[in-house]
Amino acid sequence: MPALSAALYRADRDPWTFTVGDSGNEAHPLDDDSRFRIGSVTKTFTAVLVLQARDDGLLDLDDPISAHLDVPAHGTATIRRLLSHTAGFQREPHGDVWDTLIAPGDRQLLDDLARAERVLPNSRRFHYSNLGLAVLGQLVAALRGGTWDSVLRERILDPLGLSATTVEPTADAAVGYLVDAYSDTARPEPQLELGGASPAAQIWSTAGDMARWAAFLTSPDIIDPGAQVLAPASLDEMRWPLTTTDETLWSGGFGLGLILVPQGKRVVHVGHDGAMPGFLAGVYGRRGGEGNPGALGAAVLGSSGTAGEINDLVHELLRIAVEEDPAEIQPWKPGPAAPPEYRSILGPWWSEGMQFVFAWHDGALQARGAEAPVDRPPAIFRPLPENPDLLRTLSGREAGELLRLTRDEDGAVVRMHWATYRFTRIQETFDNIPVSYGPDV
Repeated sequence: MPALSAALYRADRDPWTFTVGDSGNEAHPLDDDSRFRIGSVTKTFTAVLVLQARDDGLLDLDDPISAHLDVPAHGTATIRRLLSHTAGFQREPHGDVWDTLIAPGDRQLLDDLARAERVLPNSRRFHYSNLGLAVLGQLVAALRGGTWDSVLRERILDPLGLSATTVEPTADAAVGYLVDAYSDTARPEPQLELGGASPAAQIWSTAGDMARWAAFLTSPDIIDPGAQVLAPASLDEMRWPLTTTDETLWSGGFGLGLILVPQGKRVVHVGHDGAMPGFLAGVYGRRGGEGNPGALGAAVLGSSGTAGEINDLVHELLRIAVEEDPAEIQPWKPGPAAPPEYRSILGPWWSEGMQFVFAWHDGALQARGAEAPVDRPPAIFRPLPENPDLLRTLSGREAGELLRLTRDEDGAVVRMHWATYRFTRIQETFDNIPVSYGPDV
């Protein structure tokens, strides 16, 4: 690798950066400010712009693209399917872009859909498509009345302070190389300007900016507490796996524009890899796991188009960060008691022959299976404003379903129904026959 730049961002430490090698830029030797192409990591920015537009009421994720763009073909592809690479679009824009090194312009990219293929039926399986994300970038630009790069700057880069992230290379850009497989020769690669396909892979950045971006993708509540860029709930939605990338090896998946790489023990790395001629990038944040301080992101950027170790190293950095320097354990502090109207719920209940425990923690009613692993998140409930005896499941088991409370004449909860399943204080059969706990059992 002629040049390598790495960075780690975490909520409880000063940012860490490291560079080694030669930028190939005589006017700007390699340092923390050296810019590298991040390739398809660009897609994560475009995906966030799409979710912003959804949250602003400009689109629905299940809309066909033809509802918002004038396209000559494939207008039935939905926004959600394009984000998750399950719309069946061919991988690249029409033509031999990687031979000619000439990319279509914004309008030409859309007009050329008439000559592009749907290589797979809609929703059949995962098929990675630069074309699909490029079309979504054009959609966002049309909805906002600007260009993709202007919308990117206004709605993401400026609010998050990612000042070293640009669409065009700057004077401090590193040179990207093809490293010869059988000698020490490294040859500079030409730099393709992607034009209408820019929303898929055009951005240049530093490792420091990208580590912060990765931390945002995992912990927006810490990086963007005012939700200027995107609500935490919308990023939760983006991180939910919609497809696996291999039907037999379930070692990676895709959400809405985000790659999901499970690490075991309820830990997942969220982000994206990137590749452009002469450059590779890995940008991921870490969700869950012991020692994780939150807002933990890493980036590894390299000026070699063939050094695949770059994409492995970013995951290793995240692992090392929590194993060798875990976050300080925060001491438990007593909190307020459950509100009087919910105190009779607390404790064990039975349903379908299994025991569940309901408790009040962190200001909310929670429930978990009595034998559930300790690292499995509980279900969390919130009362409906118009009826405190109906609670919506916000997360965990049966997310979205209602919990309905039944009280006796004294106001104590004596029965509950969660997702319509009956919950009682002792075990009962489905036809209401209680289990005896006396000496005749």
